[in-house]
Amino acid sequence: MTTTEPTVAGMGPIILDHGVAFRVWAPHADLVSVIGDFNDWDADATPMVGEDAGNWFAIVENAKPGDQYKYAITHGDTTMQRIDPRVRQVTNSVGNGVVHDPYFDWQSDNFSMPHWNELVIYETHIGSFHHDGDGDVGTFDDYRKRFDHLRGLGVNALQIMPIAEFAGDLSWGYNPAHPYAIESAYGGPDGFKVFVREAHKAGFAIILDVVYNHFGPSDLDLWQFDGWNENDKGGIYFYNDHRSKTPWGDTRPDYGRGEVRSYIRDNAMMWLEDYHVDGLRYDMTLYIRSVDGSPHTEIPEGWGLTQWINREVHGFKPSAITIAEDLQNNDYLTKSDADGGAGFSTQWDARFVHPIRDVLTQPDDASRDMHKVIHAINHRYNGDAVQRVIYTESHDEVANGKARIPSEIDHADTDAWHAQKRSTLGIALVMTTPGIPMLFQGQEFLEDGWFQDHEELDWNQADDHTGIIHLTSKLIRLRKNVDGFTRGLTGNHVDIFHVNHGDKVVAFRRWLDGGPADECVVIINFANRHFSQYEFGLPQSGKWQRRFSSDRKQWSDDFAGAASGDIVATDAPYDGQPFRASIELPPYTALVYSQSASASA
Repeated sequence: MTTTEPTVAGMGPIILDHGVAFRVWAPHADLVSVIGDFNDWDADATPMVGEDAGNWFAIVENAKPGDQYKYAITHGDTTMQRIDPRVRQVTNSVGNGVVHDPYFDWQSDNFSMPHWNELVIYETHIGSFHHDGDGDVGTFDDYRKRFDHLRGLGVNALQIMPIAEFAGDLSWGYNPAHPYAIESAYGGPDGFKVFVREAHKAGFAIILDVVYNHFGPSDLDLWQFDGWNENDKGGIYFYNDHRSKTPWGDTRPDYGRGEVRSYIRDNAMMWLEDYHVDGLRYDMTLYIRSVDGSPHTEIPEGWGLTQWINREVHGFKPSAITIAEDLQNNDYLTKSDADGGAGFSTQWDARFVHPIRDVLTQPDDASRDMHKVIHAINHRYNGDAVQRVIYTESHDEVANGKARIPSEIDHADTDAWHAQKRSTLGIALVMTTPGIPMLFQGQEFLEDGWFQDHEELDWNQADDHTGIIHLTSKLIRLRKNVDGFTRGLTGNHVDIFHVNHGDKVVAFRRWLDGGPADECVVIINFANRHFSQYEFGLPQSGKWQRRFSSDRKQWSDDFAGAASGDIVATDAPYDGQPFRASIELPPYTALVYSQSASASA
């Protein structure tokens, strides 16, 4: 039986006490009906009623959660079957929609997002992180079985590559076919809710990758959804002129159309409201705010849409972080919208990753440019270090012709001494430089090769490189100031006071407020040269304790363990600092020093 009740609010399937309401936007349709398990898929059984603004509505009293359904949409002489644009669950990307029951026992989930300056992000892909059994793709349940590994590592935020339903079962996820549905091969909406709930219990914030610069392009029921289009383009959800073109297909959403803007805004809010995620990372915002990445093809309504969504996100959940991938070094991405900015919390920083990868992977020491290191450490947006995410590996940086850092250093022998040493220098730089640090899955055990969605992480590498995992965990512990004597690594301030261009050594001071147990000194040797006595400046008198050395034998049998331990400052100015010290400094080694609350000789 079908009834209408226009007072029911919402779009898509809406579960009622006496059935399910359905509302869909199809302004150019001549007739719409809902078909499904509840009416034997009969297009004549359940006609919908046209409403204002191009919506169609019906209540199906015998429909219930778990029922499969679609819309039958007639435009002119053509009738098409379409999956609901706002459906939360599908059988698969070319199957049917499923009426999803929104009830879920969150078990008093009251997770508190860490302060942004204490975040350590782990970018990861559900399908390839871990397979339990013979499946071709990892699931949310599979992933949770490795939470102990991540807890031991110390990361506190998991940035999940896109999980909206995509074509097939294997994908990076940047091809959303059904933006509101959760990838069925991963475990669907309930699987993701369990994943988030249990991640929160384990101490992980969840930051979700969302794709709003294009949809599809394959298995895309949004394409010419109600039969209308112009110029043989995408119809009501898309631009139908030159603005439709993106690097991934002719499917850029129409950011100027109110219904499409609401569709994207509501999608962003769904992740926070219904799935309890703690932040969003927007894929390649450059192609939301411009047609082809040039300043001559700007899309002002795209910029305005990101402003609106960021306002809504931060208004609903002030602790939620929004991250832009733009990579154009644009301060306005992370300015407030009141100042004309897009209002993102932070952005991926191209001015760190590209120069640092270049320095680490140069085959000869003479080519390592310390100027690039200096600029990478010092760079920030709007004077705020937390407005940038820094990393040496991401899904983009280890694919598409580029490989993992160990492979870039030595493709023939990724376990070679110099590959291990310089790869760990990169991790040390990420964890000691101002900004929000990020690792890519497997980086903590020197995963080699390149990222592929059909290959599970090589967990044998984790067994072979337990020492490197512990090295990474130690650096994360220092970065989060877990033990209370590296507070400076959470701060906004840096002073690169020592730069030796000839010998390729850099030293810098980090601090939040300054003083003992706050200030940290980091010294890094970027060359294959051992110094028995290397002199550099120190900002305070007294004893400086070595908190970290990347050269310890416990990290790798190939390392020497030769670096100096604790040191005492000498009362003699050096490097523009009031004190100095001399240390043993091994090749390709990073050292971190700090003082206790009451430092003394």
